[in-house]
Amino acid sequence: MISADDVINQPEQVQFETFLDEHRRALHDCLDDLTEDQVRRSLVPSRTTLLGLVKHATFVEKVWFDEAVTGRSRTAIGIPSSPDESFILDNADTIASIRAAYLDACASSRAAVAGIGLDDKLTGNRRGPIPLRWVYLHMLRELAQHCGHADILREQLGLTSELGDA
Repeated sequence: MISADDVINQPEQVQFETFLDEHRRALHDCLDDLTEDQVRRSLVPSRTTLLGLVKHATFVEKVWFDEAVTGRSRTAIGIPSSPDESFILDNADTIASIRAAYLDACASSRAAVAGIGLDDKLTGNRRGPIPLRWVYLHMLRELAQHCGHADILREQLGLTSELGDA
């Protein structure tokens, strides 16, 4: 896998995409070495669980790389109407199913913006037209926060974490 160190002198868009993929991989990997019970365990007062974080990240990918790019509604995409709902787990959610959905969403996100430049406007967001650059920055912030959440939850489960190590 290409790393952030490999793209220091590459164009800005390549750098953004590489950093995004590193964070995506770290969030995906937060479920490593855990049981189904552990990834569902509620360790904080909110709905945040490790499995819920990855399910939410799938939602976020679809909001920013489907809804914002295509203008399709969340109902048409098949995602919850609010971010809070995206953390809710159902009985069919497993490590394997959530990981598969997340990997698929990430692949779809990459495909959706292939050929779109950083300053090109995405018109499907409720804020109005926004440049892809802003979406990338927003996604980096979002994924970095959730990788941090995942690190803490893994520590609460007694595991050390290498997520996002520099």
